[in-house]
Amino acid sequence: MHHLHFGFSYIGLLFLLMLFIPNLIWVKFKPINYDKEAESENKVFLFLERTGEVLVTSLVLVFDDFNIKSIEYWSLFLLFAFIIMVLYELYWLRYFLSKRTMNDFYCRFLGIPIPGATLPVLAFILLSLYGKNIFLFLATILLGIGHIGIHIGHYKRMKKSSTA
Repeated sequence: MHHLHFGFSYIGLLFLLMLFIPNLIWVKFKPINYDKEAESENKVFLFLERTGEVLVTSLVLVFDDFNIKSIEYWSLFLLFAFIIMVLYELYWLRYFLSKRTMNDFYCRFLGIPIPGATLPVLAFILLSLYGKNIFLFLATILLGIGHIGIHIGHYKRMKKSSTA
């Protein structure tokens, strides 16, 4: 069994910055009607999302298993996680350069559905595999169920209202 090592993770900090910076900018550039849409979020998904956010944010910083120590097979998980986070940044760039409608927010990016929710969850799952950290893996699953679940609900309601 892999032993976990407490210590600061600069890789975790980098991933969190890549996650939080576009989200902080987004607060000023939300799609029209997004806040109204958020009022109808599933409370179970919201609880799972918030719990996952706190756990992922904490865990990714306090285990130094995510830091680069050597280049080996497991490093591919880190490489793919980083590539996915770069795709996440590109998704945000596309959104910020668009008209910033709900459709712009939820449309596929490189064929990926609901990319603003799925890309970071996938990246953190890969990061947890790289660090061989079961706690981050489980926390990311919680986050993913809540976060992706919420956004699937938004997407379905958006599509339903646009066809009505």
